[in-house]
Amino acid sequence: MSNYFKQVPDFEYVSRLPDAKISDYITVKNLFKKGYLRDDIFQDLTLFTKYKVQGDDRPDNIAYSLYDDASLDWVILLSNNIINIQTEWPMPQADLDRYLLEKYGSYEAQEEIHHYETIEVKNSTGVVVVKKGLTVESDFSVIFYDWMIDSLETKQDITTPISNYEYELKIEDDKRNIFALKPRYLNIVKDDMEEMMAYKKGSTGYISETLKRAENIRLYS
Repeated sequence: MSNYFKQVPDFEYVSRLPDAKISDYITVKNLFKKGYLRDDIFQDLTLFTKYKVQGDDRPDNIAYSLYDDASLDWVILLSNNIINIQTEWPMPQADLDRYLLEKYGSYEAQEEIHHYETIEVKNSTGVVVVKKGLTVESDFSVIFYDWMIDSLETKQDITTPISNYEYELKIEDDKRNIFALKPRYLNIVKDDMEEMMAYKKGSTGYISETLKRAENIRLYS
């Protein structure tokens, strides 16, 4: 993300350090300036390809693989509206193991039942009556009319237990399904980022396109 933060403009605010002079300022990055993909790009699926995060891959690894530039990791994150990489990106396996052990207290507890899900149920013509993976009670059953055999059917024992470990693993696996911006649209996004990060001349505190300065009320007191 270092390349992303290089594009974030600076902001000078009045120094409150004990030994600061009345006219001293401290320069920081203006984190209120947030980059994003334009709606017409973000909502157009034809501009993206589906991508599966493998193993302990990080956004910078994927950016290098797709764009030959690891510093474009911010494009990967913005393409998936990821704000907090700690919670919205799949954990490395070692971190996941540590997290689960802290959360459940033991490996045995991880194997305890978290909930039950359905197995797939079809009628005699192959039409799905109950989808696989629905969260239900352990004794869930279904009654349906099978018109091909002219019979009212009852299906029982159509649930399967999901352990705490399986539940957590699915959450992490779902995070692995991301979208990647196609390389030919990179320049559009780069140009948009440069424009949205620039301060507009005439705006409050404007010094340059990359710098604003807060009003120093101490000069008037």
